[in-house]
Amino acid sequence: MRRTLILTGASRGIGRALALELARSGYDLVLNARSEGPLRQVAEEVRALGVRAEAVAGSAGQAKVAQELVRKAEALGGFYGYIHNAGVLHPGPLVYELAEPLFLEVLEANLIAGYQLARFAYPLLRPRGEGVVVYVGSGAAESNLPGIGAYAVAKAAEEHLAKQLAAEVPEITCFVYRPGVVETDMQRQAREAQGSAAPVLHQVFRGYKEEGLLLTPERAAEALVRLLQRPRQYHGRIVSWRDT
Repeated sequence: MRRTLILTGASRGIGRALALELARSGYDLVLNARSEGPLRQVAEEVRALGVRAEAVAGSAGQAKVAQELVRKAEALGGFYGYIHNAGVLHPGPLVYELAEPLFLEVLEANLIAGYQLARFAYPLLRPRGEGVVVYVGSGAAESNLPGIGAYAVAKAAEEHLAKQLAAEVPEITCFVYRPGVVETDMQRQAREAQGSAAPVLHQVFRGYKEEGLLLTPERAAEALVRLLQRPRQYHGRIVSWRDT
């Protein structure tokens, strides 16, 4: 039986790599990102691999977008769950210096979108007694590095949301996947950050690159798809690319 997954943040980085790796594994996909042009390009790449794909542009933190993602997944058939990969960083300022719209954007992309997806997907998945939900987390959830405070707060809450869902609906497999330190736009943004905490971020994130510690998006994606071959053992847990 074919299975359909929703994937957010699919237009670049880990999300794009995940979309292609999932397609190679035979999943049909409903792809989401805020940038419509790059998103539709990824959808075409996915279809070229022989699976079905739909694209919905917009923030999954908005109810109407999350609802449309679930609707399209149901329409494709075999709706099996979602991977919430989308995120926003806005690095540089100290947390109290970050402008309110930027703070709220970080929360919407990372946390609120995770809630909205659960809100519309779980009522459909739960009666079927099976499904897989993955929240892409971050080690930032356990750190207090100056300059990425809003992101750390959002990721800590998002990871807790995943564990809460795992406890409340145990029949649906739900876990957090931390991909490690991956070369993405977020890494570049941190290396080039401006603001009070920029010197700290430059030291840390430029160090990752200079020391050759960055994984490729493809490696991070391949690891998660391997985890999806036996997802139940990770239910309610935080796992990483090293667990494959």
